Amino acid sequence: MTGGHRRMENISSAAQSSWLGVWRKHAQRHVLVTCGLGFALAGVAVLLMQGLWLALTGQASASLRHAMLGGTAGFVATALGAVPALALRHIPQKIEDTMLGFAAGMMLAASAFSLLLPGLEAGAGILGHKGLGAGVVVFGMALGVLLMLGLDEFTPHEHEKTGPCGPGYERCGRVWLFVFAIALHNLPEGMAIGVSFARGDMSVGLPLTTAIALQDIPEGLAVAIAMRSAGFASLTAVLVSAASGLLEPLGALVGAGLSSGIAVAYPIGLGLAAGAMIFVVSHEVIPETHRNGHQTPATLGLMAGFAVMMVLDTTLG
Repeated sequence: MTGGHRRMENISSAAQSSWLGVWRKHAQRHVLVTCGLGFALAGVAVLLMQGLWLALTGQASASLRHAMLGGTAGFVATALGAVPALALRHIPQKIEDTMLGFAAGMMLAASAFSLLLPGLEAGAGILGHKGLGAGVVVFGMALGVLLMLGLDEFTPHEHEKTGPCGPGYERCGRVWLFVFAIALHNLPEGMAIGVSFARGDMSVGLPLTTAIALQDIPEGLAVAIAMRSAGFASLTAVLVSAASGLLEPLGALVGAGLSSGIAVAYPIGLGLAAGAMIFVVSHEVIPETHRNGHQTPATLGLMAGFAVMMVLDTTLG
């Protein structure tokens, strides 16, 4: 065998070994994400079934009614935000990134002040120990992160800057890929609204719902403008962006059902909603606002949104 043939075999063997290593790493990640999603869905299903059972027996009707009203407010705000896209084809990228940064700041503050802090207080009160109370909230956060990781991994969707991703995206029309991407944002927001009203405590639910509705306005506009920039007709972009808001009352129903059963389900549900929202902000919203060289305006917008939500929580809570 010649030296050239040996070198070619060595190169081929090295390439095959490298490919196998990449494949094994991807397969292991896929298995871990699958197991994590299965665990999260099992936990969510248990909490949801017992919560819905109480709802069907009439023991949680008030909280469900408040949750649906809150989710509907989020839907209306999203639709109102999308309407200007009928006339606007684009807005300056710096303004768009600042708007999304503002929305991200409100979501972060809502997670902290309206979800995690009440969750810690409720957990400590139910279990009689601050450490155990924090533990159940952290457990809920882990469920929320696993849920969003799984949805992101297994749901075909498309983002304006990064393109299509997820299994089977090539079999979906682009409009549906955008719909799924928006759903990944709106579902945890709706769940947060539902969880916040699970105990009928307006001091928790009202500021959170107000914050989410306010940040849904620029978010609805940004989504509709992004779809128009991607080549969709103005009416299609507005209708899809507005319809995506329907995920909020649906998520609110799920969130209320998750947290309306056994006492400890409430702090777990608050942690789950917070974990899902923080994941979306860190994984999707902040990177999106920093891809275009406008990190400073986006960060200032985030700080402003955080401050506004803090004031709302203090005033309305």
